[in-house]
Amino acid sequence: MAQITAALVKELRDKSGAGMMDCKKALSENDGDIEASMDWLRQKGISKAEKKSGRVAAEGLVAVASNGPSAVVVEVNSETDFVARNEGFQAIVKVVADVALANDGDYDATKAATYTGTSQSVEAEITEAVGTIGENMTFRRSTGLSVNSGIVSTYIHNAVTPGLGKLAVLVALESDADAAVLDALGKQLAMHVAATNPQSLTIADMDPAAVEREKSVLVEQARESGKPDNIIEKMIVGRMNKFYQEVVFVEQTFVIDGETKVSKVIENAAKDAGTEIKLTGYVRLEVGAGIEKEEEDFAAEVAAMSS
Repeated sequence: MAQITAALVKELRDKSGAGMMDCKKALSENDGDIEASMDWLRQKGISKAEKKSGRVAAEGLVAVASNGPSAVVVEVNSETDFVARNEGFQAIVKVVADVALANDGDYDATKAATYTGTSQSVEAEITEAVGTIGENMTFRRSTGLSVNSGIVSTYIHNAVTPGLGKLAVLVALESDADAAVLDALGKQLAMHVAATNPQSLTIADMDPAAVEREKSVLVEQARESGKPDNIIEKMIVGRMNKFYQEVVFVEQTFVIDGETKVSKVIENAAKDAGTEIKLTGYVRLEVGAGIEKEEEDFAAEVAAMSS
């Protein structure tokens, strides 16, 4: 009987995507023959969804869908960027975005809604697709924005195909201005958000804890200068204003021209349009943000397998 080495197990695992112990068993059952072991794994259904559901899915795509006054963005993850380039995977993400639009971007409602063209839910369809595509997949996030009058503009940075990419932005503009004018402005503002990743829309929207944390750091820095408290207070006001200009959307310098404050850009656009334009919200979604990717330690896995 052939010796089942760690290298042989790794080779089968890389080819099949199956777990370590499954690969070892397959090779043992097939005298170390890789191709026969591949067939054995398929026959045993080892590559079904439940065998992959524990693996970290931190790649994938975000997709946008809109109808003018409403727009949504969704994130569907895969394990590798290779699968994210798969047309079948891309088609799934597009459908999920369309279903999300019909459900106002609500994550739970979208997950439970019927997947277009089937009789099963979005969640069930994605679970079934895991076995077909061959990697763990997860519908991770969905959100949306809407306005009573105006437009929600969408932007995909470096789109892999229309409406799909790694980074998506929505910008909501409430106004009676011409839709084309609003969308042009909205897309520029969305590009700005993609580049600067603001923490909040306005100063009032800032997380109080983040504000206090920044203040405390600045106060300690100022005290080290040895200046009196009345001077420190003035210093803190100026430094906090600078902080807000760095992290608050409407306080930031518009990246398109590099000199105008975003709030002024909107004010100028409103003057040109002859009517009020109000920025009411934004969403920035980047694939895999916040997911802790696991570093694979193959040697440790081999040791655990043989113990």
